[in-house]
Amino acid sequence: MNVFHNNKKYAIYSYATEDEFEQEIVGLSKSFFGEKTIYIDAKRKIESKTLGGTIPDGFFFDFSDSTDPQFFLVEVELASHSFFSHIFPQITKFFAFFKNHKQQKTLVEKLFTLINEDNEIKNEFKKLTGTSEIYKYLTDLIDNSQNILLVIDGEKKELPEILDTYTDTWGKMVKVLVIKKFIDAQNVIYAMEPEYEALDYIRVDEVTETTPEISENYHLDDVTDNIKQIYEKIKAVIKSIDVNLILNPQKYYISIKSTKNIAYIQIRKKKIKLLVMLPEEEIRRVVAHHNVSALSDSVQGFYNSACAAIEITNTDYFDEIKSVISAAYEITRKC
Repeated sequence: MNVFHNNKKYAIYSYATEDEFEQEIVGLSKSFFGEKTIYIDAKRKIESKTLGGTIPDGFFFDFSDSTDPQFFLVEVELASHSFFSHIFPQITKFFAFFKNHKQQKTLVEKLFTLINEDNEIKNEFKKLTGTSEIYKYLTDLIDNSQNILLVIDGEKKELPEILDTYTDTWGKMVKVLVIKKFIDAQNVIYAMEPEYEALDYIRVDEVTETTPEISENYHLDDVTDNIKQIYEKIKAVIKSIDVNLILNPQKYYISIKSTKNIAYIQIRKKKIKLLVMLPEEEIRRVVAHHNVSALSDSVQGFYNSACAAIEITNTDYFDEIKSVISAAYEITRKC
């Protein structure tokens, strides 16, 4: 595979070792993941026994959403590696770690020590979190945000079926980024699929023979009563608009469907994201009391529609939510 840019031909680069790929991810983490992130090179900072005999390649903190920061164990892999003898068992160990409170406590202590001993990381952490209570912040974050980021330099044919089959582990916790490097004599180009910022939105709910039946409870498992109340209020709003509107639970979201999907509900531990098929400016004209997030061109291209995400953290001002869902619904009625 080659890439052509400015009349130059770039050939795909093959990493000699996994360590070479890992170090590029470390060095370019801000470029790949954004300025409001911190990537800690785990293997060079923390001994393997911290996670019960295994160690991820990185610890990744995403503070781009101050109300809902995210923590990731990172596994960097070459696509040439065996999936079932190498990648699968490594990720499986991370699932076990997230179920082990003793190991989580040990990791918090190790990370706290590491951050305090590295002034650059410590200052960046305080700048992005706005808190001096780093130990408590780490404890709460790792308890409430349990993600695994698999960064790989090419596609693995086994991944779609595994994500589809193990919905409660791989399907919920693992996010996959493919980062490829292309070179010519002097220059380098990186391609990322999907963009990191779009990772929550561009995840295909492909139904296969192995797909288990997904219900609302799949999405509401292990969320607070507040989130459940928000979801019930969304359901009530939908039925008040049209009793024939369908709530369609899929692996990564619950869609709201008329003749086609008019919105998508993503349930998180601290909020619900409502992705509505309307232009951002139209949503902002109506929604004044909930945060509205702009979405990249690639996300809007993926959904083949202008759209934006509304972040709902409480059951107040639901007249705004009803108005935007109604507006999206009316468009489908006119088609």
